Amino acid sequence: MNKKITVKFLMPNEGSPSPANALGVTGQAQLGSLPQAPDPDKLLVARRLVADQVAQQKSDVLELLLQGSVLTLLAVGLLAVGVGYAVAGRALAPLQHVTATARRLSESTLHERIALKGPSDEIKELADTFDAMLDRLHRAFDAQRRFVANASHELRTPLTVNRTVLEVAVASRRSPEETRVLARSLLGNTARHERLIEGLLLLARSERGLDARTPVPLHDAARAALEQLADRAEEADVMITAELAPAVASGDAVLLERCAVNLVENAIKYNAPDGRIRVRTCGEGGAAVLRVENTGQPVDPHDVPTMFEPFRRLRTDRTGSAHGAGLGLSIVRAVVRAHDGLVEAIPRPGGGLVITVRLPAARAAAPTLSGHAHDRTSAAGRAANGETYATAPGRPPYWKARPPGGPYAPGQR
Repeated sequence: MNKKITVKFLMPNEGSPSPANALGVTGQAQLGSLPQAPDPDKLLVARRLVADQVAQQKSDVLELLLQGSVLTLLAVGLLAVGVGYAVAGRALAPLQHVTATARRLSESTLHERIALKGPSDEIKELADTFDAMLDRLHRAFDAQRRFVANASHELRTPLTVNRTVLEVAVASRRSPEETRVLARSLLGNTARHERLIEGLLLLARSERGLDARTPVPLHDAARAALEQLADRAEEADVMITAELAPAVASGDAVLLERCAVNLVENAIKYNAPDGRIRVRTCGEGGAAVLRVENTGQPVDPHDVPTMFEPFRRLRTDRTGSAHGAGLGLSIVRAVVRAHDGLVEAIPRPGGGLVITVRLPAARAAAPTLSGHAHDRTSAAGRAANGETYATAPGRPPYWKARPPGGPYAPGQR
């Protein structure tokens, strides 16, 4: 089906106004004020500025967040450490109480107990077990003390009775000569047994430790030992020279004197005829030092550690010796250990030994035991003033000024 489309064109007349004229002057001015198309370069610069500002703002915000996070983390960490330390300290307080009690205990304070109070947990069980162990130790030490006291009485009493009977037999004019000879021999054996029992009891006492400590002038202990053994040194034909400088140790006076006696006695026993002994006391490095040096037969360095064992002697068996029971140096080591000290033995190149005892020095100096510190007219007074005490065979003890460098150098006779 065909359709017809009619198009009409309207042509303005010469008299009708044009569109531009129809707007007039005002309309033309309004058209001129409409925005023009933006410049592409300026638009690009503006976008870049906006992007930079946004990025800077993001960076500032992230930096603030980071600083805040770090400060918060530090605060939380410090708080956690403080809370954890407080909680751990509260939880470990019972263990600290147990440790402090264990460190404070000694032979004289075994009656103390932890007696921990609190819930029945593992720590409470540990404290109760420790208290039970202390009960057993206390009973054991009490039994040892009673045994030592009873043994001291029960063993010495028969020997004292035997010695008295033998002395009466020797002194009696009615006793035949054979009886006197036998009695003298038995008196020697009795004396040896008494020394053995006394040494064993002293060794047991030394190994138990010290109940109390007092300042002890070590030079007085050494001088007392020299005075006790002066006659034996003369009989053994041994020259003793002593340099007794003031040295105050902390410990037990009786045990330290016995330690000095054993050292000098050992030096006399194992010396050579016409030998020498040098005894020195001094203070070195915060310690009180006693040094005994003697001549004698050469000593193998490998045999030195065994000399401090009970009943051990050099080049002799364990039984039967004219030099004693072999307890002298054992007692020395036990006494030194009880005083928290050190003992050292070094063989001399020319034979003999140098035994050095180092003991903790007392904080406050103690007065001399004999009270002769300023008396220069007696032997004790000269010893207290640091001079030299010497004994020579065949003559009474005499005093002389301490020679420089000592009477003899190590390795020389």
